[in-house]
Amino acid sequence: MKYLLYLIFPILFSNIIVAQKVATFDNYTTLEKEVLSDKNTIYVVNFWATWCAPCVKELPHFEKLNSENKSVKVVLVSLDFKNQFDTKLLPFLERKNIQSKVVFLSDKDYNTWLPIVSKDWSGSIPATLIIKNGKKIFAERIFSSYEELNEYVNKNIN
Repeated sequence: MKYLLYLIFPILFSNIIVAQKVATFDNYTTLEKEVLSDKNTIYVVNFWATWCAPCVKELPHFEKLNSENKSVKVVLVSLDFKNQFDTKLLPFLERKNIQSKVVFLSDKDYNTWLPIVSKDWSGSIPATLIIKNGKKIFAERIFSSYEELNEYVNKNIN
């Protein structure tokens, strides 16, 4: 019986995937203060949503940046709908095995926080923000390859 447990236990729990915890923020100012405030960290912040096809297409580039460029911290800010947090966002993150830090921003008062990110942001996504030493570099664009993203990040942090 003891040996049977050794065989069954790993099989029962081998398919369990530990989903990451996703912090939810009701406003951008709090997100910025709690997640993006370390002055010694270079942040690459990507604003995206699961319903945005170009966003989903470029996510693997941010995942690769997260795993290969240890000089930056990648933060994926989900702008998904609040009522789809459990049904769409969390399953998506699990299915895609997203390893970068993900936070959920439920603040829909865009006119208040978009100018804090960048005065030039029209509000379209995907959009990327690099924060280094309090300086912000903003790109309202799609990165079509990891090389393109990595080159853009390195050019702006060096």
